[in-house]
Amino acid sequence: MGDVFLRRLSRWQADQYREQLADLHGSAYDEPPGEAFDGRSRFMDRLAEHAALPGFDLVVADDGGPVGCAYGFPVTRDGAHWRGFVGPVPEELEELTAAGRVFAVAELMVLPRRRRRGIGKRLHDRLLSGTGAALAAGFLAPGAEAARSACRAWGWTAVGRLRPPAPEPELLVVTRPLRR
Repeated sequence: MGDVFLRRLSRWQADQYREQLADLHGSAYDEPPGEAFDGRSRFMDRLAEHAALPGFDLVVADDGGPVGCAYGFPVTRDGAHWRGFVGPVPEELEELTAAGRVFAVAELMVLPRRRRRGIGKRLHDRLLSGTGAALAAGFLAPGAEAARSACRAWGWTAVGRLRPPAPEPELLVVTRPLRR
């Protein structure tokens, strides 16, 4: 296990890496390998959809193959991202969304054997350093206790819950101010 190098991938490079990123996703979330697994195809569909968005950014941790990845995109100004928010959307989140200054972290994953070595934090910091946004937003699934602990340690705050369309579970919405 040599050094881990971080590098940004363009949307076109992300498409070239999609099979490897899908393998990484399956391993990071302890899913069965193979094309037939529904989680794999859903991840690949989400990645393709997100990569097509303006401002998409992806950082990969590599040591001869991907061992971690983080990606996200700017939230659209129309507030559509917050449909399904339980209760009122916090005022700051609403205002910064309308101003085009919120960046959504859609995914951050590290292979289980490479965790607790600072790779996730490095991916997190590199991804957020290039956004130009004032606020980052993330979404945590139920039971993601390790992710919640990392978010707290990295300065994220829970601001509410989001109910996406079924069958997706309700998500915890977290935000973090970004320095400019």
